[in-house]
Amino acid sequence: MEKTTKAARLKSLWNKYQLLEEDGFKLPRGGKVIPIITRTGIDKIQATEKIKIQFSEIEYQPGISAAVKATATLGDNYVESYGEANNKNNKNPYPLAMAEKRAMSRVVLKLTGFYELGVFGEDESDTFKKEETKEVSSYNIKS
Repeated sequence: MEKTTKAARLKSLWNKYQLLEEDGFKLPRGGKVIPIITRTGIDKIQATEKIKIQFSEIEYQPGISAAVKATATLGDNYVESYGEANNKNNKNPYPLAMAEKRAMSRVVLKLTGFYELGVFGEDESDTFKKEETKEVSSYNIKS
């Protein structure tokens, strides 16, 4: 049985979901490069697979913090994950929306095999944003 490399598996998933260059980028972090998928990429993956997600609010202090549980299904597969946002890990004044985005990113990436390849969603951390000041390149799966 032939083993598939992580890069080949990632390329296969990238092509399967017809993700474009603007749907992801490479983020240098501690001598490594972390693949990041943007919000539009997450939305495309969810729509393609018709992933059903239900959210439940765990904690909410308006303007201060929020925690959300996401429960998602894809066929017979089921995952749960959490998203959280507070003054220490979120610069936006809407922690509930950010917590929901983070939870959604996590369940979509887990169900579709991206998470096991070390791919994260852009919304999962404020430090995962593509900024002009950082040396961040668009994610070109072919390179």
